[in-house]
Amino acid sequence: MGTPIGNLEDITFRAVRILQTVDLIAAEDTRQTSKLLNHFQIATPQVSYHQHSRFSRRDYLIDELKQGKNIALVTDAGMPCISDPGYELVKGCIEVQIPVMPIPGVTAVITALSVSGLPTERFIFEGFLPTKRKEREARLTVLQSERRTMVFYEAPHRLIETLTDLNRFFPECREIVITRELTKIYEAVWRGSLKEAIAFYDKNSPKGEFTLVLGGKTGEDTLILSETEIKAELIQLLNQGMSRSQASQHLASLTSLSRRQIYQLTLEL
Repeated sequence: MGTPIGNLEDITFRAVRILQTVDLIAAEDTRQTSKLLNHFQIATPQVSYHQHSRFSRRDYLIDELKQGKNIALVTDAGMPCISDPGYELVKGCIEVQIPVMPIPGVTAVITALSVSGLPTERFIFEGFLPTKRKEREARLTVLQSERRTMVFYEAPHRLIETLTDLNRFFPECREIVITRELTKIYEAVWRGSLKEAIAFYDKNSPKGEFTLVLGGKTGEDTLILSETEIKAELIQLLNQGMSRSQASQHLASLTSLSRRQIYQLTLEL
């Protein structure tokens, strides 16, 4: 069931009715959900269902459902299963043929995309990038050739690091829209290039929860570089810690040369 991501008025009449009439509410954080329930004077009992209890608590919830009880699954904010717990429970219900009914609501990825001003006909949602360096770089390498608009979630303490990484793998002029605290009192939308974003948040400490909307690759991204210039770029990328393959893929996404052609140049260094 979808719950508000900030402004409590964003909940639907249907969601309130369901929360009032189910037997149990499985909540990511019962303390957070209690604020919502108290606001609408809902007294339905809760049970915790979060990232660390999703496997152990899943069997209990499925047993309750088998006994005929109706359970609403909610997260702290937004839709379950969208960068939040819930997938294992939904999958488990489907496996034992327990009906799962979606109660739609607001979600940050669509909310941010709708105000970004970037192409919305085709987009991809990446959620949170991996925190481990090797996995993160591998993921960003794959995304370098992505032409669809990309949407990411990020925490305030990792925002500058993520912007810096994006700037390493994408042209610094690539357009990005950064939304903060959507639907809340301090909601803000910032627009500019990756380079400008880093400069802005170096001077303005990131606060709140962020959703990043990054433009996809366009023909304007293609650079015309001589062989000498490409080798100079390769040396710089290798010195930054990229592998030969990653550096080749990165420059291939920015130039008219193939990854294989550029990789051959790395062997000449």
